[in-house]
Amino acid sequence: MIAGRSYRYVILGVVILALFITLFPIYWMVLTSFKPRVELFKLPPDWIPETPTLKNYYDVLLSVKAERLNFITYFKNSVVVCSAVVALTLILAIPAAYSFSRFRFGGRRTVLNLVLVSQMLPIVMLLIPFYVTFRKLGLLNTYVSVIVPYLVFTLPFSMWMLKGYFDAIPTELEDAAMVDGCTKLQAMSKVVLPNISPGVIATSIVAFMMAWDEFIIALTLLARDEMRTLPPGIVLSFVGEFEIRWGPMMAASVIVSLPVMLIFAFLHKHLIAGLTAGAVKG
Repeated sequence: MIAGRSYRYVILGVVILALFITLFPIYWMVLTSFKPRVELFKLPPDWIPETPTLKNYYDVLLSVKAERLNFITYFKNSVVVCSAVVALTLILAIPAAYSFSRFRFGGRRTVLNLVLVSQMLPIVMLLIPFYVTFRKLGLLNTYVSVIVPYLVFTLPFSMWMLKGYFDAIPTELEDAAMVDGCTKLQAMSKVVLPNISPGVIATSIVAFMMAWDEFIIALTLLARDEMRTLPPGIVLSFVGEFEIRWGPMMAASVIVSLPVMLIFAFLHKHLIAGLTAGAVKG
């Protein structure tokens, strides 16, 4: 009994430590965003700002010309790019995953393994080919120049996730629908797809986050300031040669984190259901 209770205390302590390690950077980011410049480098640091201010948020959202920051444009570009990536990922990944799940054809396992291997390629290995290709096509500094590379990474992962969800749906459901007069495509869209909606939502969230947080591709292929997305835009605006403007950068980071937090707040039940739906077949 005592040994079991001690074990629970150890587990509880590990969980509390893990939560602290995970949440402390978020707390410090929010804290720094409300600190005036004079309090940023105090030793020992203030765990609660003595004179909290909204100036950092004003500099990010309103003082565009004075701060040489186009935050609203960066935000719009990120929303456009991520929305396009999620839409194209689902349009391409759903039929591909369904085909690999339901049909048996020569080379199927080889193609699946090649798709998985493609996820092991580091991003920096593909940057130069991407840059040269889009330069020759005249597509640098366009949405296409980042949407296509993002699809290279979101599509294989999404296809594998959705395949697991399709595998978990009994084929008898499609057979019954086809007996009632549905075609194979209608059975997939009207019967199978609604049953894996949590998986589709989970895949959409993962694809969105992969595109929302990506930095190096956008930094390399989007040189014009009006086309930049949030990650490179924030870094290039606040990280200078001699100074890092921590206050405005943390305020911008808080604002950038809000869409992801809201998505998890409203869709966390679907996300959890989606991540577990394809875990067990049958």
